Amino acid sequence: MMQRLRLTWQLARRFRNRRERSGFVSFISASSTLGIALGCMVFIAGLSVMNGFEKVLQERFLSLIPHVEFTAVNQQLADPQQIISASLEHPNVVSAMPVIRTQGMVQQGARFTGVQVQGIDTEQAQAIQEYISHNTWQSLLNVPNAVVLGVKLAEKLKVTAGDTVMLLVAQNANFREPKRVRLNVQGTFEFGGQVDHQFAYVSLATAREMVGIEAGATAVELKLNNVMQAQQVASEVGYSIKDYVYLDHWMRSQGHLYRDIQLVRMVMYLVLILVLAVACFNIISTLIMTVQEKQRHIGILRTMGLRGKQIMQVFVWQGLQNGLIGTVLGSIAGVLLTLVLPDLMSWLQWLSGESFLASDVYFINQIPVHLQLNDVILVTVVALIMSVFATLYPAWRAANIEIVQAISH
Repeated sequence: MMQRLRLTWQLARRFRNRRERSGFVSFISASSTLGIALGCMVFIAGLSVMNGFEKVLQERFLSLIPHVEFTAVNQQLADPQQIISASLEHPNVVSAMPVIRTQGMVQQGARFTGVQVQGIDTEQAQAIQEYISHNTWQSLLNVPNAVVLGVKLAEKLKVTAGDTVMLLVAQNANFREPKRVRLNVQGTFEFGGQVDHQFAYVSLATAREMVGIEAGATAVELKLNNVMQAQQVASEVGYSIKDYVYLDHWMRSQGHLYRDIQLVRMVMYLVLILVLAVACFNIISTLIMTVQEKQRHIGILRTMGLRGKQIMQVFVWQGLQNGLIGTVLGSIAGVLLTLVLPDLMSWLQWLSGESFLASDVYFINQIPVHLQLNDVILVTVVALIMSVFATLYPAWRAANIEIVQAISH
């Protein structure tokens, strides 16, 4: 058995030798190999970029967005500690923290600027700390009525650390008689995207004074181990909460970002199939022309005792060699391109003088990549399978050539 396979493999290599076929057939064969290589390279790099965006979404953007949130139906939660305790009993919940969120407007003369105020528990570790300097964070802990603004919001308001701003907060869900609160600006944070344009952070005590409650909070936000189970966790924990609350999770408010990434990924899988199919058509063309050229050789091999099944194996091996070479070269090139892609894109941005990703819109300023072995294996397997399928019809035709006709040809 092994000897027969070795024989058919050697014959396939011989038929594939450039000296054994015309220049046009060699060109079509080389183009099929190149097409498969380019397809594998581009799609390994493309899938890695999609993985990078998904990773940034989960690890960076969702660090500031609550995975699950329980918001009071009335002005405040009756017993936020009970919600926190019930949430922490769930195995997928990492942390549960009280928060106060309110809308406000900063007044500067006759101009008003909308602000999303986040009242956070400064005694617990917060994700926003990574984007705030240590001194600014300490000031937020110790200075009364302290506020930290997004860097773009501060630029828009033209304020710096040490300045004060007048914030108007709605009372009873309307601005007819807003409450005025003077806040001391302690510094700024820079996260990226619309967060820098809209968000401001204060302590829970300051936020309570704004909304007019003595204790507690208006919401409890959860961080999860698996963010993809946010909807399930919200429902499961919600059944154990005694208070009347609104259940919300990130997939409802920000899920369009994740769905967009998945949609692009599905489109890329479809395009991968189509591009590799076009490259594999060249394998079919190469083998059909090779069969036409080698009819005499096929007839001689059949008279020497080679069976039709073995003739078929010869041409399957020949087409698979093209696919195998293209797949290996393309996979290696795709991995290398993925590794250098961030530097390459940075160089292209510097060369063009324009940013491909505006950080004030996309919360990142460079193309993220995350190479996964599963994607490399997937692209490789799909390319090889399609290469094998492309060989079947030409190989079948070669195996069914009449011996007399082949020799006389």
